Amino acid sequence: MSIVNPSVSSSVVAEPVEATTIGSGALPDSTTVDAAMGGEPVGRSISASLSSRWGRVIVIALCLLWTIPTFGLLVSSFRPEQEVKTSGWWEAFIRPKFTFNNYKTVLSSTPGQANLTQFFFNSMKITIPAVILSVGLAAMAAYAFSWMKFKGRDWLFVAVVAMLVVPLQMALIPLLRVITGGAHIGNVTIFPYLHLNNSVAAVWVAHVCFGLPFCIFILKNFVSALPKEIIEAARVDGAGHLTVFIRLVMPLSVPALASLAIFQFMWIWNDLLIGLVYGGVKNKPIIAKLVEVGGTYGQSWHLLTAAAFVSMVVPLLVFFALQRYFVRGLMAGAVKG
Repeated sequence: MSIVNPSVSSSVVAEPVEATTIGSGALPDSTTVDAAMGGEPVGRSISASLSSRWGRVIVIALCLLWTIPTFGLLVSSFRPEQEVKTSGWWEAFIRPKFTFNNYKTVLSSTPGQANLTQFFFNSMKITIPAVILSVGLAAMAAYAFSWMKFKGRDWLFVAVVAMLVVPLQMALIPLLRVITGGAHIGNVTIFPYLHLNNSVAAVWVAHVCFGLPFCIFILKNFVSALPKEIIEAARVDGAGHLTVFIRLVMPLSVPALASLAIFQFMWIWNDLLIGLVYGGVKNKPIIAKLVEVGGTYGQSWHLLTAAAFVSMVVPLLVFFALQRYFVRGLMAGAVKG
């Protein structure tokens, strides 16, 4: 008669059961695998490394290295023309010679000068209304796609997302023809002529049309993740869609709206093509004027450094003013309970 050791038999029996469980589709996650191999999760180890003293030193060093070209551009914008053209910007700390003439020249309204002031205000007139319109319309569309039920809603959202892959250059001329002459099939008017030729309003329409698909896609993901119980409770209490949108959805979506506004502001402020095509000569944005400041052969690039910083002032102010909302918007939805 053979005697079987109970501890050996239990371990032999337990191994096939565990193997069968894993093979049936219940695969262990990365945390379990890392723990089984005697190590901690990769993401946690990387996060711990960056949070350490040397990790912070490396991150700060990379940030400083990234800002060196911008700092050199700033120093060059205050140097005289001869110094800029004959020596590197770092020599300004050896033989310091600084002047405000570069900024006076680019901001001067004297005929023949750069006169960036006019184009600076052109960019303000273009960017602020275009951002408000695109983000506002996208917020309403995101609410409709998320919380309103109507026929063809999903297919319409798919069509909006599909427009993200349409190159801007393909729609540039068709939209320009609609703005400058309307749309007609024979004697039937599909879209009326709006008399927006070479106006700021034409640039608004173009930026809104080209920016809405991206804005709707971003905001829809955020708005649809809002707590369903809050929306349903407001509807039960008799609140209409407009009340729910203004009183609930908009305040809860401030981080996402601010983050999207930053992206839209940067994109519209730095846009060259749409401003030139739709705005005409009198409504050119500041980014279009920067091309002319350097001169025909680029010999006036000492002025270009000053003009570049004039154009960077407003985007930097917008970013730092909305930075806390930007971080909250990036983190919103990153961790779900």
